[in-house]
Amino acid sequence: MGYGFRREDVAFLTSAAGGAALAEVDRLELTPASHLRDLERVRREHGAWAPALVETVRLRRKASAKLVDAGEWLFTDDALQQATPTVVARQRAARLAGRAVHDVTCSIGAELVELARVCPAVIGSDLDDVRLSMAAHNLTGDRNVLLAKADALVPATTGTVVVADPARRADGRRTHDPAKLQPPLPDLLNAYADRDLVVKCAPGLDFDRLGWAGEIEVVSLDGAVREACLWSPGLTEARVTRRATVSATDRPSFTLTDVDPDDIPEQAPGQWIIDPDGAVVRAGLVRHYAAKHGLWQLDPRIAYLTGDRVPDGMRGFRIVDRLEFREKTLRSELRRRDCGALEILVRGVDVDPDQLRRRLKPTGARSYTLVITRIGRAATVFVCTAVAPS
Repeated sequence: MGYGFRREDVAFLTSAAGGAALAEVDRLELTPASHLRDLERVRREHGAWAPALVETVRLRRKASAKLVDAGEWLFTDDALQQATPTVVARQRAARLAGRAVHDVTCSIGAELVELARVCPAVIGSDLDDVRLSMAAHNLTGDRNVLLAKADALVPATTGTVVVADPARRADGRRTHDPAKLQPPLPDLLNAYADRDLVVKCAPGLDFDRLGWAGEIEVVSLDGAVREACLWSPGLTEARVTRRATVSATDRPSFTLTDVDPDDIPEQAPGQWIIDPDGAVVRAGLVRHYAAKHGLWQLDPRIAYLTGDRVPDGMRGFRIVDRLEFREKTLRSELRRRDCGALEILVRGVDVDPDQLRRRLKPTGARSYTLVITRIGRAATVFVCTAVAPS
């Protein structure tokens, strides 16, 4: 849960004395092994401010992997967990460039900072006084941002695009029930039914049951699916209802939509197997991705793709053998190939990769990847060598 910050803590941390104390604490290790020793030292030197100082330094270090230029920001643990990574927030802001925007669940301001770069007027509101105080500090210098205390379910502006990020925890636990988000997603959608609206959601929500009339964008970052985002019809391109945005910190991002071509051939496996990014799979755009890159599916019902080249930036698996999935036969083949390190990927077949690896007992010197899937009615295994993204 982390330390429960108070407004008094924020006032101290943003003072000259607090800044100097934070600089001192930042010189400590603050590792699990040194935590108690470091905390005791900070208590001796800074008394009751010690928990806030230690937690702030700990969260700043943690934030460096997620947020850009946030080295002197203030956070709560929950706020940092839910904060949108800078790369993703910047992409969302780019779609709203030139518009006046109201973030009705602004928290500590991670989205506001990026919106302020490209939007002429930005309003951030929240019901949490501590997070609003932190946002005011984090947004120092962003003069086109106004902060206010307001209930996200009570519209407080007109003529703005409304951005919301409901908290995904209920009773201390992560939830995938739209009605248990804070604020509840159905209530949020009703409150802004006639407005341009953008809602960040967990990618595990059942969007088909939601009946959303606009666009559902699934976003990944560095290979991990991070979020889904609902865009109301007034903010979408014509006929687009699904979008996959594949983001990376070290290479350009790309998007696919359901209006892109999806015609692909049906033919035997090529030289390579490609496992599409999770955003592509969850957005239901596997065929669209295949068509874009000259690939086709191993089976129409399975998300694995195949072809004779690997798209730039993707990891590929070069097929060296194809077998009917029988463990005894597979064990003998891997032994013959001197298999040691073994990666196992599975789709469409009820196989636990960890348990299978233990049963296969690879002890050799060469590395392989097994792609186990269903082609037609047959469980099939491809023995492959993996190649890292280029």
